[in-house]
Amino acid sequence: MGQVSLHGHQITASPEDAEVIVVNTCSFIDPAKQESVDTILEMAEYKKTGSARKLIVAGCLVERYRNEIRENIPEVDHVIGVNEIEKIAALCEGGEAPSSRLDPYLYQDATPRLRATPRHYAYVKIAEGCDHPCTFCVIPQFRGRFRSRRLESVIAEARRLFQEGVREINLIGQDTTCYGEDLGLKDGLAQLLERLARIETPHARWIRFLYAYPNKVTQRLLDTIAAHEALVKYIDIPLQHASASVLKRMKRGADGDIFLKLLERIRRTIPGVAIRTSFIVGFPGETKEDFEELRQFVAAAQFDRLGVFTYSDEETSASFRLEDKLDARTRQNRKRSLMALQRRISRARNRRLMGAECTVLLEGPSKETDLLWEARLPGQAPEIDGVCYVNDANGGELRPGQFRRMRITETHDYDLVGGLVDAAPAGPPPPKTPWFPILHSSPATTQRL
Repeated sequence: MGQVSLHGHQITASPEDAEVIVVNTCSFIDPAKQESVDTILEMAEYKKTGSARKLIVAGCLVERYRNEIRENIPEVDHVIGVNEIEKIAALCEGGEAPSSRLDPYLYQDATPRLRATPRHYAYVKIAEGCDHPCTFCVIPQFRGRFRSRRLESVIAEARRLFQEGVREINLIGQDTTCYGEDLGLKDGLAQLLERLARIETPHARWIRFLYAYPNKVTQRLLDTIAAHEALVKYIDIPLQHASASVLKRMKRGADGDIFLKLLERIRRTIPGVAIRTSFIVGFPGETKEDFEELRQFVAAAQFDRLGVFTYSDEETSASFRLEDKLDARTRQNRKRSLMALQRRISRARNRRLMGAECTVLLEGPSKETDLLWEARLPGQAPEIDGVCYVNDANGGELRPGQFRRMRITETHDYDLVGGLVDAAPAGPPPPKTPWFPILHSSPATTQRL
């Protein structure tokens, strides 16, 4: 989006108006692949019914199925892999982009970028690729080896985002806890977080990171999170399983007892921390005993947030060659069983918040009803966790991006309900600009994408 805007094109959110449609794809697991293909076919219809003259497919699906896309979906005019982003403008303008050596891509603070998130929060990628050998994962095959952005580049982008009015920054990467290792930094993520927390801003802000690898969670990292108010007390640490035998086949290592000790250390160091994890059920060879061990672990661990994936048998993954595959029904039943257990845990943990007053970040009017606003606690990451519903504004003006105090009056399995108890902060309203600004505009060359 930043590249095409820099070349004078205009972004539109309406595919029927677009002259060029770009579909960015995922191919991590089967449902993601199917969603990507369905979207490509849906967008192809606009070449018949809309203004579209070109359809471009980008992203990870191209890395895995470049030739198949070209052969089987003739409506697609061009494909762009994850390391070819700089070709996008040339392809939109009608020509073939010149071939070039495909260096591993990683954007920097000077890279043109448009944000599609609401104005008050943003994602910042601090690293790309992965060096872990997890047998179920195909990401290293098309994202490449692990590589970090320069620390000063991340700081510069974060400072600019805060100046633009962003209230929350979410640091992401395939493995954020390895940040800086390739640059020779020891405890690189802790160093980065400390620097980010010390950025001076005229307003409060939240900084969180996602996707921690368990054996990379150092004591210095935990101490750093505990020491700075701006660092959200939230850790997303995908554990994948608790059975030692399953983790061994996953090439992850460790076991449930080791993880419980890690969780105890996290909670001891960071009082009130919210911990999210994710698991894979139905991995090849997972026995009833393995799954029961996982259930017992979840009951003991008492996670605040938990996601469950059924194993996806990817043909280029190392686990594809493993024996003792489980059928789809067994995998789905185990997912439902584990999520039912977590639902009870989440409901009980939420009940402890009844009557509490908490800081929340206002998101905007609810998607469910105009009578409510949505907000998030520090322990609720955007898009993946539950939300808070505000049913009483306390007579003040509500604006997305406000930090407010909310008293919780209802608790549910994953969501909370309450009213605001503080006055609306003084200050001018946010500028009425799009969520993502157009970087450059040239009427002579503009087309809608």
